[in-house]
Amino acid sequence: QVQLVESGGGLVQAGDSLRLSCAASGLTFSRYAVGWFRQAPGKERESVSGIGTGGIAYYADSMKGRATISRDNAKNTVYLQMNSLKPEDTAVYYCAARFLVFRTPPVPNDYNYWGQGTQVTVSS
Repeated sequence: QVQLVESGGGLVQAGDSLRLSCAASGLTFSRYAVGWFRQAPGKERESVSGIGTGGIAYYADSMKGRATISRDNAKNTVYLQMNSLKPEDTAVYYCAARFLVFRTPPVPNDYNYWGQGTQVTVSS
């Protein structure tokens, strides 16, 4: 019974920051790569960030300079710190996991386990 649970979303103003969390259970967390994806209404799901088992990180061009991904294997948790948020960041943010392999950019179809998502809304 693998579970991924996102938290930390909310309503913020442009320029504000959020830290999203992805808490995992039911798997050996340190052996899984984790990706963050987002989906806005009417748009395809897109990769935002990702982190491999060794800590290598990926950021979408839209996130570079504004986001930091990290993982705490002892807490079975991955974090995504997002700064200088923009209205175009508004979306449901999902975390997802796959066993060992990490390729960039993360591809949604590669990921086996998904959370329910957390809503991020950025007002202007």
